[in-house]
Amino acid sequence: MSVKYQSIKGMKDVLPSESPKWIFFERIIIEWMKKYGYEQIRTPIIENTNLFIRSIGEATDIVEKEMYSFVDSLNKDKLTLRPEGTVACLRACLENNLLYNSTQRLWYMGPMFRHEKPQKGRYRQFTQVGIEALGLEGPDIDAEMITMTKDLWNQLGFKNIELQVNTLGTVAERVKYRNILIKYLEDNIDVLDEDGRRRLYSNPLRVLDSKNKSMQDICNNAPKLIEYLGKDSLCHYYTWLNFLEKLGISYVENTRLVRGLDYYNNSVFEWVSYANESPLTFCAGGRYNGLMEELGGESKAGIGFAMGVERVLDMLDTKVIPENNNLIYIVHFGNNTDEYGLLIAQKLRNIGFNVKQDFEHSSIKSQLKRADKYNARFSIIIGENEVYLNKVKVKEMKSRNEVLIDLNNLIDFFIKNN
Repeated sequence: MSVKYQSIKGMKDVLPSESPKWIFFERIIIEWMKKYGYEQIRTPIIENTNLFIRSIGEATDIVEKEMYSFVDSLNKDKLTLRPEGTVACLRACLENNLLYNSTQRLWYMGPMFRHEKPQKGRYRQFTQVGIEALGLEGPDIDAEMITMTKDLWNQLGFKNIELQVNTLGTVAERVKYRNILIKYLEDNIDVLDEDGRRRLYSNPLRVLDSKNKSMQDICNNAPKLIEYLGKDSLCHYYTWLNFLEKLGISYVENTRLVRGLDYYNNSVFEWVSYANESPLTFCAGGRYNGLMEELGGESKAGIGFAMGVERVLDMLDTKVIPENNNLIYIVHFGNNTDEYGLLIAQKLRNIGFNVKQDFEHSSIKSQLKRADKYNARFSIIIGENEVYLNKVKVKEMKSRNEVLIDLNNLIDFFIKNN
């Protein structure tokens, strides 16, 4: 009995029927990044495990239970499949001295890996598009990032979405608030669920992010971090919000928005979709001003965001994707017709046409059915008589009209009908 191999749980194939949506999105992203002056960076999918522990935080869900980590059998190094892109991007900048007397605006797209429970919109291998603006510390770049995302959502035709914002202040301000929050949660420990009790001392801010219905009152009534922030943090936050208002971008302040990575500070935000029954975060980010220093570099400001591509594509209405019906399909039957077809196909490809030749040697009827399946606009039909006359039949697939064309006039015909 043969073994039927399947994809790993939580890791999804992108089939040919789905690829056009991905290709469309990738092209949109490339042009969008150019418009805002971001340059692409590509990093390995495997990094040193300690890089993520040090930056993301030991008490985060990602480090505690979601990372795909292993020991290299050759040199015993502890390695991890990247769970997110920011840290790898910063590591590459520091290693290659990209921030010496310079700022950087970078973007990336690629697979990330987290050992989570697979469900709709959540996979163990997933794709992220991320951007990082490094060395820029003002609220103006924070505002441009929001403008940038809003621009993309408009282009993709997204509706029923909401921007949620918050500020996490500085590390020192959060330490002060942390002690106050722990005391509040201790006083209400009988209401905390198992996850809340686990996080009480290791990561109390994440307790506020609980989705457990029985904990909503305690989370909503918790002390607010913003009440413990200093003048500089408040100034940065309200200047950022003022920029958004002047840009005509609506937002909702969510004091429980804390993000799942320890390196965030000051501005944080999420884009949430309400298109389905349950709210879904599809893009999120924020500031990480101390992260480069934590990784061994000079102290520099940073802000970035990432979007889950699978989630974005699930939201994408296929009507916004242009139909690609410029395919020319070559149908042939009889002696020497395959060679004749190969020569014609290559001539057309050389001047920019998309051509697919049938090599299944079946009936004309079957070949034309395949032309319809591939959404071909035209079929070129070649029989022995066409080869002898140095002509071809061209069939317009929608109208089913046919015309016999001299081979010397074929290119002109397709240029006129392109």
